[in-house]
Amino acid sequence: MHGVFQLRKSYFSKKAIFSLFSSQKLPYIIIGFGILVRLVQYVFNRSLWNDEAALALNIINRSYLELLQPLDYSQGAPIGFLMVEKLAVQVFGNNEYALRLFPFLAAIASLFVFYELAKKCLQSRLAAIVALTLFATVHIWLQFATETKQYSSDVAIAVILSFILIGIERQQIKLRQILKFGFIGAVAVWFSHPAVFVLAGIGTSYLFISLFQQKFSLSLKLLTIYSIWVFSFGLSYFISLRNIASNQSLFKSWAGRGTFPTSVWDFGWLFNAFIEFFHIPLGLPDIFLGIAILAFLSGCISLWVQNKAILLTLLAPILVTFFAAYLQKYPFSGRLVIFLIPFFILFIAEGTVAIRQISHHRVLRKISTLILILLLVPPIGTAAYLIFDPYTKQEIKPVLAYMRSHQQPRDTIYIYERAEYQFKYYANWYGYQEGDYILGIDDLDRQDGQGISAAEWRRYTSDFNKLRGKQRVWILLSHLRRWEDEQERVLAYLDGIGKRVDTFEKEGSFVYLYDFN
Repeated sequence: MHGVFQLRKSYFSKKAIFSLFSSQKLPYIIIGFGILVRLVQYVFNRSLWNDEAALALNIINRSYLELLQPLDYSQGAPIGFLMVEKLAVQVFGNNEYALRLFPFLAAIASLFVFYELAKKCLQSRLAAIVALTLFATVHIWLQFATETKQYSSDVAIAVILSFILIGIERQQIKLRQILKFGFIGAVAVWFSHPAVFVLAGIGTSYLFISLFQQKFSLSLKLLTIYSIWVFSFGLSYFISLRNIASNQSLFKSWAGRGTFPTSVWDFGWLFNAFIEFFHIPLGLPDIFLGIAILAFLSGCISLWVQNKAILLTLLAPILVTFFAAYLQKYPFSGRLVIFLIPFFILFIAEGTVAIRQISHHRVLRKISTLILILLLVPPIGTAAYLIFDPYTKQEIKPVLAYMRSHQQPRDTIYIYERAEYQFKYYANWYGYQEGDYILGIDDLDRQDGQGISAAEWRRYTSDFNKLRGKQRVWILLSHLRRWEDEQERVLAYLDGIGKRVDTFEKEGSFVYLYDFN
């Protein structure tokens, strides 16, 4: 009798486990996993890295009104984002948790909305679950979900706008709907710079569809909604965006990295940029890029066959963003285009499931299953790893704490120029005031995207030479360019003019004590 109860208990426990992975419950387990990974990164509270610190200095040192003016340190961010960040600092204090709260909440909200968007756009529930899994575990977005930058909210706003606007042509559009949709788009452009590409893409798609179907009344209503968006964007451009657009230092920084085509006929750039998106920001390993691209194209074909309107509206924001890059108005690279991640993932998920559904032969079905596994396992594995070993980039806090605790009264502190923004943000935390340290000289070429030039290096070494004769000098380094072997180059020079006495290193940030006497 006892054995029967044991068997029954085992049966029900297995049944309970399997029920967790039902099509109804699995999506919320995936969302829960995505929230857990992001929460761990948020609670871990890593140091602000260079770009975060540069933006944070603007937020904490300016009033609300001053945030409407061009930002210092070649930074740019939407006005709405800056206002929310300023409010968070005023309410919760000047700390990383307050600065990262809005990006974190935006990342959490987008998980729920994205799943609804996937169900709305894709042709099967399995495709929606695959899409959600990829969306919840993309590595670069896990990073930006807890950074003091606008990229997490860019993704969230792209997802929310898509969910609200896709299918707008099937609604009864009256004055109330015109005002509602107009207001939503008008607000979005103040909180996300690339929101205009999402609005332009989806808006143009539905205008084209309505004209093609000869629904001219709908076309006029859509144009009324779009006119509200255009007016709001124009106002935003006049107040803020024109300053960013005219920032030549910022433009040269991105142009030097190959983020713009060289001409209208530069189709090689278009091909490379498209391929590179699957690597960064999607974060797929090189060996799986071909599989991901195949799935993307299969998803396009599947939607072409089953729902051309959805195909057009999902593809349009991608095409508009490429068009902006050809106009030299928006760099197509890395973190600036992570708002396109949801659209790429929807196509990949649709294509992956479509390949499986048309594979009637046993061998082909096994191959399609393998494709699914190869696409899902790497991001899931990376996300799971981050639960136990959270993401770090430039851990300057423990470095400053070490320097402060080992510093002697007459020591000299030299801040290498790439560590300037991080040091300025944390200086007061560790008791440093102006006059307590030397800020290294800035580079000659600014942000040219070309690495260290010969002229820059001569200026750096000339600045280092001013430290000769000093007995105890702390050299603080951070945000170094690895592709230039900058750390090795700097240390080799310093070792040549002095003796290294002490070393303390953390991920991306370092401090060295030298005797230059």
